[in-house]
Amino acid sequence: MTTSLPHASDGADAAVVQTLPLFEMMRMRAATTARRHPRHGFAGEGRASAMRWVNQFTHTHRRLGPDDREVVSPNNDTVYSNAWLDLSAGPVVIDSPDMGERYWTLGLLDAWTNPFAYVGRRATGNRPQRTLVHGPSWLGTVPAGITQVIAAPGDDVWLIGRILVDDDGPDAAQVRALQAQLRMERLDGSDAAMRVDTGLDAADTGVPDPQLYSATVATALQRNPPPPGERLLWPPATPEALAGALPAVYARLRADQQPHALGGGWAIPVLVRTHWGDDLRSRARIARNFIGALGMDEAMYPTAEVDVDGAALHGGRRYALTFAPGAGPRVGAFWSLTMYRRSDCLFVANPIARYSIGDRTPGLRHAPDGSLTIRLQADDPGPDANWLPAPRDEAFYVVLRLYQPHADHLEQRFTYPPIRPV
Repeated sequence: MTTSLPHASDGADAAVVQTLPLFEMMRMRAATTARRHPRHGFAGEGRASAMRWVNQFTHTHRRLGPDDREVVSPNNDTVYSNAWLDLSAGPVVIDSPDMGERYWTLGLLDAWTNPFAYVGRRATGNRPQRTLVHGPSWLGTVPAGITQVIAAPGDDVWLIGRILVDDDGPDAAQVRALQAQLRMERLDGSDAAMRVDTGLDAADTGVPDPQLYSATVATALQRNPPPPGERLLWPPATPEALAGALPAVYARLRADQQPHALGGGWAIPVLVRTHWGDDLRSRARIARNFIGALGMDEAMYPTAEVDVDGAALHGGRRYALTFAPGAGPRVGAFWSLTMYRRSDCLFVANPIARYSIGDRTPGLRHAPDGSLTIRLQADDPGPDANWLPAPRDEAFYVVLRLYQPHADHLEQRFTYPPIRPV
């Protein structure tokens, strides 16, 4: 990989590009941690309080739909189990139950957005497990009964759990019971939950105030040093330089094009395994636009915004995506194709309440020769078609999610078929 730094010569842009992942992770911590503990109550007084509970799971119990607007480009395959770990007071032990044959993963990201470890179907299996996660200063003894030990590079870790769910009824109820068995405790068996002052307004997602940015980064650096071999460029020479660099860098990262073209109008926004290395620009771009994405061994997200002719996909037209016989996505878990409006990056409400289609979709129809065609359009193509409804008279894009992708995808040897107008 190669380091890709910003254009400015005074170093302020470079310092922002390097530290932006730290700030955005702290912003996500403020936005996704719990205000209330089930036994100990609220972490702080009043809705304006920045106090939150960490070392505690929070769960969604249903798949997201078109009325959910908190997360852009959400998936429609799994429910989430979210936790932020604070390892400054010692290790945390995570209990996870027997998941049967179900796909699940707990992805661990450090404060620099490196997806450095996993627990789950691909990485550790589906048996009951006890995972010990510790920070860089812990030198204790691993107790009996621990199935794996994860050494975190810093004291702050974002744990994002995804559990496959097939419906919003009976299967969702089974998954909810599994989520209830995800627990965190200390080595002595006590509750691991603790209060932290996030210092941030979780509702503010814009370009941050320079003083707030500087204070947040400085605090985060004390607990999460730069990755080994990375020279720290912080702080900028002057506060004035930081104030000028922040809006410029944020605007540039938002406008960046997806850098990894796959052919056929497809591109992939995230190509990382466990560490971004010295590719600071990509690390910052993902932190701003796709924060929380899994590493490619766990999942890949090829995205199409144009058809075979390079024209933007639009709900005023009809399209077909055809996988030739034996040439469908190659995955160890499952795949899905999800539809989003370009205007807000959210699901498209439609009469059949279908927001994604894939190898688990009931009634999926293959042609006699084994090929699979998916119709992307606003109007119903008829009962014999595999229909993924598009927004009427609006631009859209689709994401092909590949869970546990095979080497064909990982090595970028897979031929992605183009989306063709009908």
